[in-house]
Parts: sequence; structure tokens; C-alpha cells
Amino acid sequence: MKCKITLQERLKDLRVAHNLNLEELAKLTGISKSALGNYENDDYKEINHGNLVVLAEFYKVSTDYLLGLTENKNHPNTDLTNLHLSDGMIDLLLSGSINNRLLCEIAMHDKFKKLMADTEIFVDGVATKCFNDINNYLEDVRAEIINRHPDIEEDIPLKTLSAAQVGEEDFFCHITHKTWDTILKDIRKNHEHDIDSIPNDDNILSLQKFNQIIKSSGNSIDKYIEVFCNSLGIKYKRVSEGEKESFRKLLKKSPAIKNSGINFRKRKI
Repeated sequence: MKCKITLQERLKDLRVAHNLNLEELAKLTGISKSALGNYENDDYKEINHGNLVVLAEFYKVSTDYLLGLTENKNHPNTDLTNLHLSDGMIDLLLSGSINNRLLCEIAMHDKFKKLMADTEIFVDGVATKCFNDINNYLEDVRAEIINRHPDIEEDIPLKTLSAAQVGEEDFFCHITHKTWDTILKDIRKNHEHDIDSIPNDDNILSLQKFNQIIKSSGNSIDKYIEVFCNSLGIKYKRVSEGEKESFRKLLKKSPAIKNSGINFRKRKI
């Protein structure tokens, strides 16, 4: 899961959240469909300032939000003191050492309030007396039975009375673990199709994979260049002929390439 999302991703997410396609959005904003499509393209780097303002007003968010300068849609000027955050927490959030977006998503899960309530009950020891009273009662009953019947063996009822004595710590660890499990699995499911959340070994260009590409691509070095570019997220169609030629010269220096039988000479037209 990404720590930050781009302008292009924010625009697409907002449009999808409003259940609009590009044509519908174009009619509502007066911005052309092609321009809107370009704005959501990962490779597009520029956006008209006026259109940025129009889109911010349409979605009722700030331009800072669209530009990724803030995560706040509705509370851009919230007083920090109202959040009751310690200096240490503020330092942590500002440090970049944790994924703040993931932290927010955890806190916004519908089970998080339950997790916090159970945690607070445990930390404050609110239920300690109840646990102690129940366990003491069960132990008294067990002791009374043994006292009346000294020769009794540890049968199922006695073992049941013993097993029914649940430790406060064990109980809360169990219920908080179940809640955590639900939260984390739900968030993971929400991001299972995110490209940044899916481990992809194909992005690791090992020698074994290199050889597989060489064998499967015949004598076309350009095919290998295309696969290599794709593995790095580079649009092969946008690589100039000059850049490809530089790539070919670099690859010629590799012993693996020299022994592969690949023909670097261009075909005559």
C-alpha cells in the first residue's frame, strides 16, 4: 500500500467515487473528455491551473488535496490542539517512518472503535474485579466439592470448573486479536488489486529470468528491451530509437549477450 497517492490517482478515485465516467464528468465540468482522460494518465505530468480549480470545486476538495499536499478533504485547517496528539505522536506522523494512510485506514475501519474500547477496558483494569470475582467463585465451588469428597478424582465437572477460570489477560488478548484479524484482513482485501500491494517476482531480473527471456525472444534484442522496460514500468513505445540503440550498445558488453546468438544488426528494408 502506497504512503501517498498521485494527482492522477486522486482524480480517478474521486471520479469513480462519484460514479461518473469521463464523458459525464466532461459535461458537468466543461472540461474536455480527452483532457480529463489525460489528467488521470499516470504518464501525464501537467494540468491546466484553471481546470485544477474547477475539479477541486466540483469535488468539493481543496487544490492542496488534489496535489497531494494534504490528506484532508473536509478539514484543511483543523487546529492541531483539538486532536489531543502528543508531541511524540506528531513527530512520528511527520517522520515518514510509518505509512500514515494505512494508519488512517485502520482507524476508519468499523471495528476499530470496538478494538479501542476493549483495549481501554483492559488497560484501565475496568473488568479486573469481575474476572477475579468469577474465578474466585469457581475456585470456591471446586474447593467445596473436594472438601466434601476428599477421595474424589479429577473428573469432568471438576476439570470444567478449573477450565472455566479465564485469565483477564488471556481473554482480552483473544478478543482483541480477533478484532485485529478482521481489520487487517478487510484492509488487505480492499487493496488486493493494488499493483503496489502485490509482490511481483517478475520485477526481479535474475540471471535465470534473463536466460529465459533470451531463449523465448528468438533473435530480436528489441523484444528483450521491451520486456526489460515493462518490468521497470517504462512505456516501451515511448522509448526513442536513439535510446534503444544506446541500450543495444550497453548489452553488447555483456558476455551473456555475446554468447546468446542474438543478432544486433538491423534488418535491411
